[in-house]
Amino acid sequence: MALTTKLIGLGNSHPRLLLAKGEEKKLLKNVESDRYLKAIHTAILAECDRLIGVPPVERIQIGRRLLDKSRECLRRVFQLAYAYRTTGQKKYLQRAEKEMLAVAAFSDWNPTHFLDVAEMTMAVAIGYDWLYNDLSAGSRGTLRDALINKGVLLSFDDRYNWFLTAEHNWNQVCNAGMTFGALAIAEEEPVLAGRTIRRALTTIPKAMVPYGPDGGYPEGFGYWEYGTSFNVLFLSALEKSLGTDFGLAQTPGFLKTAGFEQNIVGPQGTVHNWGDSGAQNGISPAMFWFAAKNNDPSLLWMQRKVIQEQPAREFVSERILPALLIWGNNLNLENSKPPTEKMWIGQGPSPVAFMRTSWADTNAIFVGFKGGSASVNHAHMDAGSFVLDALGERWAMDFGPQNYNSLEERGIKLFGRTQDAERWDIFRYNNLVHNTLTIDGHYQNVKGYAQIDAWSDNPQDMRIVSDLSTVYEGQAAAVKRGIALLEEKYVVVRDEVKAPAQDITLRWTLLTPAEVKILDDKTVALSQHGKTMYLHFNAKVPLTLKTWSTVPTHDYDAPNPGTQLVGFEALIPANTSQGFNVSFSHSQTPRTVAPLAEWSVKKAK
Repeated sequence: MALTTKLIGLGNSHPRLLLAKGEEKKLLKNVESDRYLKAIHTAILAECDRLIGVPPVERIQIGRRLLDKSRECLRRVFQLAYAYRTTGQKKYLQRAEKEMLAVAAFSDWNPTHFLDVAEMTMAVAIGYDWLYNDLSAGSRGTLRDALINKGVLLSFDDRYNWFLTAEHNWNQVCNAGMTFGALAIAEEEPVLAGRTIRRALTTIPKAMVPYGPDGGYPEGFGYWEYGTSFNVLFLSALEKSLGTDFGLAQTPGFLKTAGFEQNIVGPQGTVHNWGDSGAQNGISPAMFWFAAKNNDPSLLWMQRKVIQEQPAREFVSERILPALLIWGNNLNLENSKPPTEKMWIGQGPSPVAFMRTSWADTNAIFVGFKGGSASVNHAHMDAGSFVLDALGERWAMDFGPQNYNSLEERGIKLFGRTQDAERWDIFRYNNLVHNTLTIDGHYQNVKGYAQIDAWSDNPQDMRIVSDLSTVYEGQAAAVKRGIALLEEKYVVVRDEVKAPAQDITLRWTLLTPAEVKILDDKTVALSQHGKTMYLHFNAKVPLTLKTWSTVPTHDYDAPNPGTQLVGFEALIPANTSQGFNVSFSHSQTPRTVAPLAEWSVKKAK
């Protein structure tokens, strides 16, 4: 009842979402004081000028998704409405109104793929709320009807609202979209708005708990940007409209998750792109929210680099870009300094560790390690995998995902998580093409799980250890991997594998974009762009150094030009434990490490 009373109390006070009436003045003053923010503001206005002559989006579905149209509508309406509120120029109002009326006339917003409805609802909600006082009564009625009947009401249909039980991005995005719609029409539909917001407050925590305990995000970098950004939009809208986020931002791990997002980016802006994630860092409005909430400008160090190194006009493809200027209202990027810590550990459903030798040097060494489980949403069979940057290049890489529609249109069941799911036969998704281990050619165990068991954060002797045994259950008696970044110039991967009651063949693989040359039975040279790194292999059992092609095995697989796999195979006799050292450096001097039991590390609790 208290919530409904609050909603009724809003009256017809618009705008109320994210940026209240009259707050434009302070925002513009801050924009003028920060050259980085001013460049973004100017780019938005230039893009809105371009959009004036562009036809509205049409209802053209791709496969089972209308999502690209919903996203484009959100991008256009958010930026056009921002342009109108900050300049007062009617051309932006009229163009935003035209866009919204066009999508309001769609037959539906594709509720069978409810992300499409969520983003379209958010788009229309922002435009309706921000432009409310200058829209005609007829337009307001049309848009309000669409928000209710093509958006919010459909989220109560059990055919479409499975997202309420999800522990991943669908929950965050869909609850955010519905809440924006509810807040926009609250004075007209207080009961519906109250039901929608109360439901969100009880269900969105299911997708926030996995951020604990340290802020690691289970679905990886790309879906952090998606799920977390919409979660932050949700919290920000509640706080601005109702004066509270109901304590949700204090969910354990949530405010720490900006550390995950910043540390996952390597020295050249290339991400540790495990799972279904792209590899390039970009503009991230949500990071400005976290920097403000944590009172920590260093969280924007990588964002400052992105803005410095890329033309501002490239950022207008980010559909929630105006939110950056709203959340950055009390920030100045000139004050952003490099983080002090060079190592970051996160446990949770997808444990990770990131190590680097410098935040400022683009030639720094960066290592990202991934544990976890293939059972997590959008995961690959990549437990134990890593990426490695040095000398301004990526030497150990991850393919990331394949375009979903390219697989779905061929009838591939892409999102299964059982051991026999078709997902694992997709070339890029199984352990055979990740920087990890394969035993007797088998896939990793989907139900297995690996955490970060121990680590050292000494800058001259950074190390992590992960027990991968459950990931290889039934294939090996025990499997452990340790990675060390030593003296700021060597990276050593130490694997210890115990065979079961029969001999096993271990395959160690590295995926690389470099040219590979096997020099002898223990040394490989990797070369790219005139630079060379050396791999040195060491073990007591014989190793057969090999390369493997990355040409796909099925006609539905995406091509992988300019890449190959290198590593070794080794026979491990029954009931014996064997250790394997692989060192990376730009010198031809090998570096070895002691057995994992002798490493000086802190144990996880």
